[in-house]
Amino acid sequence: MSSFSRITGTGSYLPPKRLSNADMVARLAQDRIETSDEWILERSGISARHFADEGVFCSDLALHACQAALQAAGRSAKDVDLIIVATSTPDMVFPSTACILQGKLGAVGGAALDVQAVCSGFVYALTVADALIKTGSARCALVVGAEIFSRILDFKDRSTCVLFGDGAGAVVLEASDTPGILSSDLHADGRHVDILCVPGHVQAGLVSGVPLLKMAGQAVFKLAVGVLEDAARAVLAKAGKTEVDIDWLVPHQANIRIIQSTAKKLKLPMEKVMVTVDQHGNTSAASIPLALDAGVRSGRIQTGQTLLLEGVGGGFTWGAVLLTL
Repeated sequence: MSSFSRITGTGSYLPPKRLSNADMVARLAQDRIETSDEWILERSGISARHFADEGVFCSDLALHACQAALQAAGRSAKDVDLIIVATSTPDMVFPSTACILQGKLGAVGGAALDVQAVCSGFVYALTVADALIKTGSARCALVVGAEIFSRILDFKDRSTCVLFGDGAGAVVLEASDTPGILSSDLHADGRHVDILCVPGHVQAGLVSGVPLLKMAGQAVFKLAVGVLEDAARAVLAKAGKTEVDIDWLVPHQANIRIIQSTAKKLKLPMEKVMVTVDQHGNTSAASIPLALDAGVRSGRIQTGQTLLLEGVGGGFTWGAVLLTL
């Protein structure tokens, strides 16, 4: 049995339809909702996002990301014995998107499950996969964050609909004799369910409640900045590391102000922070693996470097993972 797990490949996928802020302004103007490129940029740092086409599902985005990650790791679908998909926008109520993805990949036989922790989902999923590998329950896992948030947005609410986008990111996590995942720290506080939620469900064949995203932006911002710093310091302490050991901060891409604030608290220059929110928007559980893959494929993030991944999302959930690539 190997004592550690290590990321051996990364992959990502963005649907082809790209909407700039100008595109969003024009779309909202059809319903006489006023906004502007400057308003969106100032509050979020977002310039563009991607939306999936009709007939495309979360598992489809995940499939592309997984294929890229497997290729990067030099693995094939038959090597995979665990699939964990972090998503809040599954293909259907059940079965899990992970099972659907498994069938599309042709990686049948191993365990497959979804993790629902909204924007913290990838950090949660990576921690679960790490634990299963360390116990010998799996040797080669696909850990995926995939979302189609465009389908749960209220396009009459300019404060939320301009923030989110669709996409998927994935990593291959394998058993290893050398340390990869160094430490993790996960938390939730269910007292804050109402500040970020989609208060709808299926009942008797109909949608009950409101199946659209609702967010109290200021409350989320205030909570996010504090808990992200706490989780970051916790994983550093568990691994016997300090801020100076961090080569790259790869945060959930929710809002540039949250990212900047977290980096400042950790005394990290923005040159050490992976930022993709400007081009991707908030892709929830997909944002961390999307940013990770962007860093790896651009050559900025390299093997042997120490990375701090952190996310915060509805639930209220938050967490961090410290790893050596």
